[in-house]
Amino acid sequence: MNFQIRDAIAANMTDNSSSDVRSVIDDAIQRGEEHLLPGLGVFFEQLWQRADEKEKEQMTNELSHAFAQAQ
Repeated sequence: MNFQIRDAIAANMTDNSSSDVRSVIDDAIQRGEEHLLPGLGVFFEQLWQRADEKEKEQMTNELSHAFAQAQ
């Protein structure tokens, strides 16, 4: 992923409320446009980097179940 994308997203999201973040995520998912996926990846990267091992295990379990049900 291009670091310019990370920097731009970080700049755009700095000091946003949880409601603002939720709106951005909901909008990106609702639109379903491929070019928005890297931005959601940056969100996940930030979450992952701040998570402890228990939280990472919970996230990977949730993702595993989500993809198992998607098929």
